Amino acid sequence: MKPRIFPDARGYFYECHRLSDTRTLPLVQSNLCRSRRGVLRGLHLQKVQPQAKLVSVVRGAIFDVAVDVRPQSPTFGQWRGFRLDDENHHQLYIPIGFAHGYCVLSEEADILYQCSDYYHPGSEVSILWNDSDIGIEWPVSDPILSQKDALGIPLQEYA
Repeated sequence: MKPRIFPDARGYFYECHRLSDTRTLPLVQSNLCRSRRGVLRGLHLQKVQPQAKLVSVVRGAIFDVAVDVRPQSPTFGQWRGFRLDDENHHQLYIPIGFAHGYCVLSEEADILYQCSDYYHPGSEVSILWNDSDIGIEWPVSDPILSQKDALGIPLQEYA
């Protein structure tokens, strides 16, 4: 998504959320996450209270990824990646049924997640970030990972 931005000599005004543009995505929770260069978070989703997400970068740059994890989908296991940053102001919509992850390209990045349901930690799943069945072409070779993400499950085990 490309939000409306109104630049002038003072800077810019940025409409980061407009209900008329996201009617199908009722946003109930917003989260802000800060990470440093080389951090990779994901691939995450929730089994209970699945969340659609609208992701944008407030500061910095990330490589943001969505993976179709719906077992009956003709695009199951396929991924798409996008650069989101504080210059292009692009946003990525992650539908329910897709795992989400990103890696930080700038020194630091502040990422805003606007979610369609509440966080349910007991049902969160972490799919292995470097699963060869998915084959994501991450722009980092030795990412900084949480223990949960380092021990993620293969996509076939999730399915």
